Amino acid sequence: MGRMGVLKLLCAIGFLVVLASNVWTISSWSESRGVYDDICYLRQAHLFQKYGLDGFNTDITRDDDRFLSGKLKEISFPDWNDPTKMPCHVWNAKTNKRALQYPPGTGFALALFPSGFQVVPLYILTSVVAVGFSLIALTYASTFYRLMLVAAFGDAAIYLMINPTKASYSVAPTMMVCALAGFLTAKLFADGPRQRLFLLALIGLLLGISVNLRLPNLFLAAGYCLYLGGAFLWTRSREMFLQGVAFGVALLIGMAPTLIANTINAGSPLSTTYGSVDVVPPELNPGILWRYFVDVQFILLGIAAVWTGLLWRFNRARAGRIAVLVGINLAVNLIFFMTHPIFTPYYIIPIDMLSLWTLLFATLDLRGEPAADSAAFPQPANA
Repeated sequence: MGRMGVLKLLCAIGFLVVLASNVWTISSWSESRGVYDDICYLRQAHLFQKYGLDGFNTDITRDDDRFLSGKLKEISFPDWNDPTKMPCHVWNAKTNKRALQYPPGTGFALALFPSGFQVVPLYILTSVVAVGFSLIALTYASTFYRLMLVAAFGDAAIYLMINPTKASYSVAPTMMVCALAGFLTAKLFADGPRQRLFLLALIGLLLGISVNLRLPNLFLAAGYCLYLGGAFLWTRSREMFLQGVAFGVALLIGMAPTLIANTINAGSPLSTTYGSVDVVPPELNPGILWRYFVDVQFILLGIAAVWTGLLWRFNRARAGRIAVLVGINLAVNLIFFMTHPIFTPYYIIPIDMLSLWTLLFATLDLRGEPAADSAAFPQPANA
């Protein structure tokens, strides 16, 4: 085994040590930590386990086994026995239901594990996935400096799977989707049009699935939509049109569970199950901006932005398209969340990690030779 082989082995051992630390920490977590969102995600999981696909119907009257009220009583919620005051459930006059406001994906993910032992295995699985992609990145590291990049990135990414990911159950499965989508995005422009069509469809499906976990994850697809739309307007080519259609159709297919849940609980696939308190107009709030500015998620976003600029500056011929796509996605998400007058420690973590995983694999795949399709932008159609 050569020097690089030894170093890669040591990095892999380091990843496993951080994973072991994660597992040790996660194993002590309680599913009754007094957070309303946690209980409501667990209620969605309970409905899936009890009713199967009929669990899409989250009407509060279906709490006939007192699962939700019992969970609220455990945390001393004052109105645990009053259905009209239970958190995370919104009255909808169109359907005459008081239904769960969240999309069904996070509850479905939790429902894959035994009742009462759902959060711990979900977060352990999330950490294992982060280790898996970090190990894949190790195989791409061809120089000492790239190896150090992978080592630092992998250790940080694995740790992030518990903090700040633990702030919301919806972020854990989202992180897994972001890692896979980032890996595939980095491959987008390395092969021919046929492979690109398949990759775009797969990425669109993944990002659509992520919307079922958190509705704001819809903005993860914004940069892809704008890039593909702009590329089509620039080239007017059949190839770009088909790529955009493939991505858009796959995105909708991935979102289908949320559209179904909206139809059942809110009366229309395009009607939100959220109440007016959560549907707030955009505004620039200095207090919110400052809280983001001093938070780790903004530091990650800043790293992604600088990394994108460096990729564009020094590897434009091979990675220019990736840099443009990531840059657009970062800009759209930054505008949305900086003008959203609510702060949480995890709101921009998904776009951070989708961008960083993409940039990592795009950087590792740069070997100096021109790509098969090396132009930074699609060429316009001849008049």
